Amino acid sequence: MSALGRVVRAGVRRRRTQSVAVGLAALVATTCSVLGGSLLVASQAPFDQAFDDQRGAHLTARFDAAGVSADQLVATAHAPGVTAAAGPYRTVTVDPEPGPGLDLPPGVTMAPMAVTGRAEAAPGIDNVTMIQGSWPQRPGEVVIEAGYADKPRELGGSLRLPGLPGAPALKVVGFARSVSRTSDAWVTPDGLAALAAPGSNPGSNPGSDSGTGSGSGSGYEMLYRFTDAGSAAAMAAGRAVVVSAAPAGALTGAQSWLTAKQGSDRNTALFLPFMVAFGLLGMAMSVLVAGNVVAGAVGTATRRIGVLKALGCTPAQVVRAYVAQALVPAGAGTLLGVVTGNLLTIPVLATTGSLYGTDTSGLAPWVDVAVAGGTLAAVALVAWAAAARAGRLRTVDALAVGRTGGGTRRDAFAARAAALAVRLPLPRPLSLGLAQPFARPARAAGMFAAVLFGTTAAVFAVGMGGTMGWVQEAKSHAAGDVVVHPAWPAGPPGAAPTDRPVPADRATVTAALDAQPGTARYFGTGTEDVTVPGVAGSTLVTAFDGDSSWAGYKLVSGRWYQGPGEAVAPATFLTEASVALGDRVTFTTHGRAVTVRIVGEVFDPHVQTDELFVDAVNYPAGTAPRPDTWTVRLKPGTDRAAYAGALDGALAPARMTADTGGPRGSSGGIAALNSLTATLTALLLVVAGLGVFNTVVLEVRERARDTGVTKALGMTPAQAVGVVLASVVPAGAVGGLAGLPLGLLLHALTVPAMGRGAGLNFPASALDVFGTPVLVLLALGGVLIALLGALLPAVRAARARTVDALRAE
Repeated sequence: MSALGRVVRAGVRRRRTQSVAVGLAALVATTCSVLGGSLLVASQAPFDQAFDDQRGAHLTARFDAAGVSADQLVATAHAPGVTAAAGPYRTVTVDPEPGPGLDLPPGVTMAPMAVTGRAEAAPGIDNVTMIQGSWPQRPGEVVIEAGYADKPRELGGSLRLPGLPGAPALKVVGFARSVSRTSDAWVTPDGLAALAAPGSNPGSNPGSDSGTGSGSGSGYEMLYRFTDAGSAAAMAAGRAVVVSAAPAGALTGAQSWLTAKQGSDRNTALFLPFMVAFGLLGMAMSVLVAGNVVAGAVGTATRRIGVLKALGCTPAQVVRAYVAQALVPAGAGTLLGVVTGNLLTIPVLATTGSLYGTDTSGLAPWVDVAVAGGTLAAVALVAWAAAARAGRLRTVDALAVGRTGGGTRRDAFAARAAALAVRLPLPRPLSLGLAQPFARPARAAGMFAAVLFGTTAAVFAVGMGGTMGWVQEAKSHAAGDVVVHPAWPAGPPGAAPTDRPVPADRATVTAALDAQPGTARYFGTGTEDVTVPGVAGSTLVTAFDGDSSWAGYKLVSGRWYQGPGEAVAPATFLTEASVALGDRVTFTTHGRAVTVRIVGEVFDPHVQTDELFVDAVNYPAGTAPRPDTWTVRLKPGTDRAAYAGALDGALAPARMTADTGGPRGSSGGIAALNSLTATLTALLLVVAGLGVFNTVVLEVRERARDTGVTKALGMTPAQAVGVVLASVVPAGAVGGLAGLPLGLLLHALTVPAMGRGAGLNFPASALDVFGTPVLVLLALGGVLIALLGALLPAVRAARARTVDALRAE
């Protein structure tokens, strides 16, 4: 090993604590940056790759065949900006049931299925990928899209359509994947005619009420690709071109490829702003700690630097030696951070590649290289700036350090600060400590910055925890005290449970609820899958039976529905359906069309992102989904357990059971965010504390002789501890007060960005999670960080022997 290498090794060993601080800061910065960068790249790669491979449709448009002919739709392919088009294809929506050979329980209710008549899998646009089986070759065969809600697991079974004459069946001959989600299933063009409702042609109005059978919602489908489709504005312009090229009112719905892309990125996009925020904090802490460590090393080793130069080291070699002392621990932390970031990336993206049938692993080596190189370059730059002073020092001045008097302007400023501190009504040790930061303002500024970033991280973490708690409350919307639901039928020992319990008749449940003396109010909920023009797949409708204004759903804008003809929906549905508050939406259920007006946007971050919440009175009489869950609010003073037990006994003959309501725990995504928040914040707080620790160690070493003198004059160990702790209070107090608004700002910027990435809008109440007592405690947190960081050096200074302290130079 060279002489320079031995100097570096000795310096790293001598300053172990400072090296640990640099390594931890680099670890946090690299972990967050690798995870954020990998999520940003890998979350988009599977969809983009599959979309390019399939030459996906930029716009999937549904038309009312009663208002447009096939020839007119063909002409729309030549509209300005349209580079390619496919269709028109006839479409129909059916309500299938499991038939012979299908691996689903007989009689189970399957989601509505949008079926398209297409002759081939690869017509040039939306070239769907066959996962298993083959494309249908004759009428009576069907290929099911992989994303269909009730997709069977095996081929060869059949789907029954009991609502059509003769109850025709479709044999499942294949499974396919369409990245554009243009349809739930495909049949041959001539096989589609048998699926239309009696008396309707293949192009009847999807919103009409003609026919009540299993085949409804018939129309035409066109697939378009545009010259410019990279933004929402470009897609809006492309849609407008198509609308103008077709007869007025013919377009019943359209789906943008950007909506499908946003849906594919939703889970990982939620993490990105969060990781960027922690990555920036980690990088700032890494640079700060590295600069403080090198500056402190140069400041306390001035005489050693003079010896090195006297022995022949050039200024450049001295600078490289001190830069290397920061890069060694930073390199170890960076390497560990790259590994940790990749390990966290893999589970987050575990299903993304398989979802689209791509071989993307989720790891991007170039992200690792870029992040590692950027972190080390930042540390090297700030270390070089701090170490440059060592290179500029004259050898004779460095060797003479400590042997000449002061008298500088800084010394005069420190003397005035000490004189002012003496006048404070405080014990003498505390006033001595409060004046010390003014003797080393640059060092005090470094301590202030460490506390500032530590407080910012703590405030941000508390805010994220409060917001995630708000999200969990919005997700569970547990407004009731008791929940009534069907009981699972008991079968023979060891037998598998039946597919689904059957809810009791409405009159039976309401009579039992009205008979209980503790009942204050209640409502029932029933759900079903429906189809909405322009929305891929099925949409889940929740129909409320009774007054649901107290159901606990969080509103983003607008209001809760107040009667028939109104509905509320989450932002994800509004985006995919291309509707806004005040617009009307028509959904098709079992051959019947129901039209509602959207009056409110509700925050409901469930996996099922396409949802509508309506009053059951919107349905024609006798067609609303039967309520299978009843939420009950009790009168004040009613015992929950006793009420539930009595109601359970009353509903036992109807095979219904009652449970006490309440939160059911955090979801996996929220738990993951909370866990990451706690871990990364703890690391940043440790780094902040170590930054304070490093500064105080330097101060204690430089003032060892002064401490010995005060001890010789009668200062007790407790008073010595008070001097050191008091010296960090100014930086801790100012850093805490400055870090509080920065943390609030970071929280206010990050949460909406997370919502936009996940297709959600957060209301102001999701950000208003800080109470006045919490803000006061967080502001005092800066002082706590400073005191904890200074405690160990203070104790060591108090325990030092007076005679040894007096010998220090």
